[in-house]
Amino acid sequence: MNNIALAHSDLSFDVDAARRQFPILGRMVHGKPLAYLDNGASAQRPQSVIDAVDEYERRHHANIHRGVHTLSQEATALYEGARDRLVRFIHARSRNEIIFVRGTTEAINLVAQSYARPSLQPGDEVLITHLEHHANIVPWQMVCEQTGAKLVVAPMDAQGEVHLDAVVALMNPRTKILACAHVSNALGTVLPVRRLVAAAKARGIVTLIDGAQAISHMPVDVQDLGCDFYAFSSHKMYGPTGVGVLYGREQLLERMPPWQGGGEMILAVTFAKTTYNALPNKFEAGTPNISGGIGLGAAVDFLSGLDLGQAHAHESALLGHATAVLTRIPGLRIIGTAANKASLVSFAVAGVHPHDLGTILDEDGIAVRTGHHCAMPVMDFFKLPATARASFAFYNTFDEIDRLGAGIERARKLFV
Repeated sequence: MNNIALAHSDLSFDVDAARRQFPILGRMVHGKPLAYLDNGASAQRPQSVIDAVDEYERRHHANIHRGVHTLSQEATALYEGARDRLVRFIHARSRNEIIFVRGTTEAINLVAQSYARPSLQPGDEVLITHLEHHANIVPWQMVCEQTGAKLVVAPMDAQGEVHLDAVVALMNPRTKILACAHVSNALGTVLPVRRLVAAAKARGIVTLIDGAQAISHMPVDVQDLGCDFYAFSSHKMYGPTGVGVLYGREQLLERMPPWQGGGEMILAVTFAKTTYNALPNKFEAGTPNISGGIGLGAAVDFLSGLDLGQAHAHESALLGHATAVLTRIPGLRIIGTAANKASLVSFAVAGVHPHDLGTILDEDGIAVRTGHHCAMPVMDFFKLPATARASFAFYNTFDEIDRLGAGIERARKLFV
């Protein structure tokens, strides 16, 4: 513990200054200060994001792209400005490669139905891994049923790691798509996505990366990764819910048919024929979540204003401290012990059901997630119905982790 404490004092990240930008972190829950350790499900919003959404709703609300009046022009500029911020944030080549969607789930479904469904043939294979979120399993099962393709699952080991050689061994001439997480939401495992993408690319396999759990914890440069598609959600990166991004290589997006039809994705409509709009509008049918997109742009501004290197180093220190604290608790088993992890710990406590544990922790003002985390195959692998999951952001503190440890000990005394 002395070494850990010393490591804490060496960090130059000002967590108190970061916390002051998040109003909700000052609230009390059951008379205790809130310790919000459920960032893997949804991160909190800084004041700047709240203000950006509020400003739009109060002063600029109108439908975008369709009006010549002042409010419509202002709303359009704010919304499309968010797209431009995202181009820079993930280093896309063009704003045509940034498609606004409802979130990671819709992004993956869009690729499954617009890219995969028209191109897959019976006997083709879609390759995923054992630790995927349901959003990166079910859409591929659906498209395989629709096309006669086969879903192939790369294994993970007892530490919750997916190894490059195990995935590559399953690549063959029938493999058309590799879809995998950047970071596991259930275990925190960081996958070797750059090497996986390179191996797939060398074999002509199209790649999709589920970046929902990575986008707020590490730099994401889609050109450096070399992936064909990258999907993520606003609410994981301190923005509003109900909006997210599909990055796609422009050459692929150009060839793909629209997934949904309606307003905005068209240039001309007759009863005989419809001419589709250009990118990115071709994939953005109907009125979007305008305030959400503007809030996402504000979240990008907020993150861009942080020293992300220091913030991520702080998150790594939180993970190290949590691992040390939880390891000392009798009967507690950490689920997922990969060498390379994001700031997330899943665990089970002998004799205490995760839902009971979560309820008791809530009485102490501590918010964690309990359940299967939309990753039932992972739970089945570890022969568990559920785990408790503490997931950390740069605004979390070592004291909150100490409180988590004390709360777990209290639960053990009640149940064991």
